[in-house]
Amino acid sequence: MERLKSILEASHRATRKFIEAEGAKILALVEKTRETFSRGGKLLIFGNGGSAADAQHLAAELVNRFRRERAPLPALALTTDTSILTAVGNDYDFALIFVKQIEALGRPGDIALGISTSGRSENVIRALARAREIGLYTVGLTGGDGGNLPEVADLVLTVPSRETPRIQEGHLLFLHIFAELLEEACFGEA
Repeated sequence: MERLKSILEASHRATRKFIEAEGAKILALVEKTRETFSRGGKLLIFGNGGSAADAQHLAAELVNRFRRERAPLPALALTTDTSILTAVGNDYDFALIFVKQIEALGRPGDIALGISTSGRSENVIRALARAREIGLYTVGLTGGDGGNLPEVADLVLTVPSRETPRIQEGHLLFLHIFAELLEEACFGEA
């Protein structure tokens, strides 16, 4: 039981520090995303492994609904089409699996959200760099020291931990807070 409590406390500490340190940035991203959606733009989300699952989770919450019945919001996870992912990985390079999709689907004024626990995932870094080149607003969601994401992202949200589980717990908290606040910003409070 003590080990269980210790893990819970470590999680609470990391997520509390994350919200305290990055709360203003999260609120700014909610407003930026609301503005983007109101202009007909979209949110493109991507990452690897657990971060790929987070990308899909966030897209599902926005396209379907989060806490209320409402119109769908334009979000797309670039992690779901195995034919595109494997074709690009096979014909070119795994590092380009998100770049090609950004080039095909991204338009100036859209938002690209790259998720990387370490901030060092080459395919996420390359996709954010390319997104920025073609005029997308780029956001990195990461942990630790941010890795290379500050070099390619207009906004970086960093969970202040070096432990992968704590970082990923912070990312999940971000997904839910962001979805709830964005839903309220777009449709009013329930």
